[in-house]
Amino acid sequence: MPKDHARKNALAQLKREYEIRHHDAIALLDHPDGDERDTMLFYLASYEHITTYDEALAELHDPLNQTLCETCGWTLRMVCPECPGCGCYNGRCSGWRHREDMAATGDDDGLREMRSCAECGGDTEAYYGCDCD
Repeated sequence: MPKDHARKNALAQLKREYEIRHHDAIALLDHPDGDERDTMLFYLASYEHITTYDEALAELHDPLNQTLCETCGWTLRMVCPECPGCGCYNGRCSGWRHREDMAATGDDDGLREMRSCAECGGDTEAYYGCDCD
């Protein structure tokens, strides 16, 4: 009986916190991989267009979200035709694809101004754009 009560509380908390329907909360609670569940909860909390378990699962298994580099966290979606590999490359890339990705995901909220180099205007923290070093 206490186990059932804890499950009911967990379902209620998921529904309340992530504003999801009961069957989505059950699917999340029963998802077999804890790391994947945490990632899907992150998607539900972070992206307005993801509002169900199925949408979060689709985003999780989207090949474009596969991590390309563990060092800089780039995904296949971020691959730039000017960079040989990933965001760790700090050669002569104009950074257009990187800025495009930041704008598309909403990650640009003031970061560009905060991280821009005073000398060249390049991004000082994203492994590209600043040639002053």
